[in-house]
Amino acid sequence: MIKLTVFTPTYNRGYCLHQCYESLKRQTNKHFIWLIIDDGSTDNTETLVKQWIDEQELNINYVKQANQGMHGAHNTAYETIDTELNVCLDSDDLFHEEAVDRILSFWKAYGSNKVSGFVALNANEEGDILGSELPKGITSSTLFDLYYKHGITGDKKLIYRTEVAKNFPYPLFEGEKYVGLAYKYYKLDEQYPLLLMNQVVCLVEYRSDGSTMNMLRQYKTNPKGFAFYRHQLMTLSLANTTFKFRQAIHYVSSSLLSKNKAFFKESPAPWLTVAALPFGVCLYVYINLKFLKELKGSH
Repeated sequence: MIKLTVFTPTYNRGYCLHQCYESLKRQTNKHFIWLIIDDGSTDNTETLVKQWIDEQELNINYVKQANQGMHGAHNTAYETIDTELNVCLDSDDLFHEEAVDRILSFWKAYGSNKVSGFVALNANEEGDILGSELPKGITSSTLFDLYYKHGITGDKKLIYRTEVAKNFPYPLFEGEKYVGLAYKYYKLDEQYPLLLMNQVVCLVEYRSDGSTMNMLRQYKTNPKGFAFYRHQLMTLSLANTTFKFRQAIHYVSSSLLSKNKAFFKESPAPWLTVAALPFGVCLYVYINLKFLKELKGSH
């Protein structure tokens, strides 16, 4: 019985998706499903994937949908996956050759229904760990506490139990293509901790066309998605007032960008929102000025 699905959301990444494929072909343990969510690609992605399915090197499940953005592709993945575990492998990343073996071995040894899954390490293509290692003195933690209590840095790889990962689907906003993925992760944190696996499973490269490198544009063009994300983080039971105040600043800014006049009424923390208002207005002005500067620079 296959326990793991590796899912890859992709949009017009035919030029680099083959590297993903090659890294999965090199796995020492091929007992997994590779689920590709094609988020409306208009390049050669579909042709490539059909070739790979014909090669029969991997167990590939291919789903194509109209473009919804990364969070929409994640929704489709969670609706499709039926294995016990799942992990996202971005279309421009590679798996360490022992990644699947490490994931399955760790879960066999330590996994239980008392956790949402486990967190592992990412490295660059030279093998250097991104940010810090996980804390050595503990065996489990929420993702939120790892960053805001234990002070870890750098992106980490999350392996979730599918049963719980299906919870908290991302909302879709008409005309927008972005909602922060951590919304789901922090909501799961309120229910379960994660186990910690201090081993590398993923090799990461940040590309100029990736969402990480285009955050300013995302912020400007997806204000409803960002406002929702900040709204939700303001309600987190794990967070302190300082954290929630920072979210309130962004909530104000994104609400102004989306021209939502009801944002005070809709705020989960009205007085915090009032206190954040001048800072949120300044951020709103800053984002607009930066965006205009970027547009002028591109012409």
